[in-house]
Amino acid sequence: MQTILTDSPEEAAAILNSGGVVAFPTETVYGLGAGICHPEAILQLFRAKGRPSDNPLIVHLGSIDQLDEVAEALHADARALIEHFFPGPLTLVLQKKSSVPFSVTAGLETVGVRCPSNPVAQEFLRLCGCPVAAPSANRSGLPSATSWEAVMEDLEGRIECVLRGRPSTIGLESTIVECSGAKPLLLRAGAITLEQLREVVPEITVNAVTNKPEESPKCPGLKYPHYAPKASIILWSGEKSPVADSPSSASIGLSAPPEGVTLCKVCSTLEEYGRELFGFFRLCDAEGIGVIYCELPSNEGLGRAIRDRLLRAAALE
Repeated sequence: MQTILTDSPEEAAAILNSGGVVAFPTETVYGLGAGICHPEAILQLFRAKGRPSDNPLIVHLGSIDQLDEVAEALHADARALIEHFFPGPLTLVLQKKSSVPFSVTAGLETVGVRCPSNPVAQEFLRLCGCPVAAPSANRSGLPSATSWEAVMEDLEGRIECVLRGRPSTIGLESTIVECSGAKPLLLRAGAITLEQLREVVPEITVNAVTNKPEESPKCPGLKYPHYAPKASIILWSGEKSPVADSPSSASIGLSAPPEGVTLCKVCSTLEEYGRELFGFFRLCDAEGIGVIYCELPSNEGLGRAIRDRLLRAAALE
């Protein structure tokens, strides 16, 4: 299969509307999209990504007006979160409508829904003939793609089209909040922090339940290994950094790098840390790095999301 690389949202939408699978930029990471009205495209998406079929997809909308196409009546908490954070890096898990196939939701009666704020994504999604189911545009288990080059590295020849855009400005997947039950529940941390969510809906609690092996997770990122480079990951925190004991090592974090690393990225803010993390993992893979030392930030604000990705990449959560 030849993968078309295009700068045109119109061309990319035409390919998706004809039953193709299209990668597209968002503010979080690049998404890998198939129309929910094209069942064969959804199956192809799972095959191209190597994604387990019991891992649900997030439905992306071009505007808030499309919510009625995919979700049932919304609770007051969901409406408040939508009013404050849509469009943006927030996914809400809602009761699905029958128009959303179970292949998208992994057999669940709920569906994750988000409306990206990236202008290219919005134009592309508005041109699509139906809502678009989209996980991150990378091979399953690998670091998420935050640039079109990373998408091509993973998926060229496996999908019909890549819509080229600028690198993702956030670099971490969306915050996910379940709003299908009695009380809202934070399922996955992201750029919209727990503290920000509680300013709108104070009752939000944090998911502390691990999915059982036989169950489909409520949302992506809860069940299977994620975000991992080929290198081993060593996490550290505290005032004194460790000493690298590998001849081929790298580091990323907010503090001075460990002594002896051959490649390092010192970030000035948590926002930069989140934006650069997956790209740095991919750079380390390209450079043949064997060990990556990653500074573990505090479990507050954006640090919660970065910690989540680091712990999963190190297979510690």
